[in-house]
Amino acid sequence: MTPAVKDLQAFHFEHRLWANELAFYADEIKIYEHRLEELARKYHTTEVLSGLEQFQNQFIRQKEVLDALKHDIHIFEQKFSEALEKGEEAPLDQDYHQFLEEQMETYRSIYAGLKQKFYRYLVKWI
Repeated sequence: MTPAVKDLQAFHFEHRLWANELAFYADEIKIYEHRLEELARKYHTTEVLSGLEQFQNQFIRQKEVLDALKHDIHIFEQKFSEALEKGEEAPLDQDYHQFLEEQMETYRSIYAGLKQKFYRYLVKWI
């Protein structure tokens, strides 16, 4: 197996990990949205509803970014898969792979911060 094919396989593996990680985040956001609905049914004060709306908007935005990342990874992965199927030594766009990796790191960081804020908010109202 040529080094380029090994690199493609390593990138493929990392892309699969990213896709699974993003799927997990999407599932987690659904759970958080259900918690928002529960709180909305339980509380009707302006303070609570204002916070709920802010988190709802942030979750919507996180889903948009998540979908864009999934799409970008899928397109990049498609190119690798085609090259692997053909046994070609496709040029590795390591710069774009690095870009995606940085995007994943940024997403993880922003999402982790949002989760912390959301948990603090839940503790306040549960």
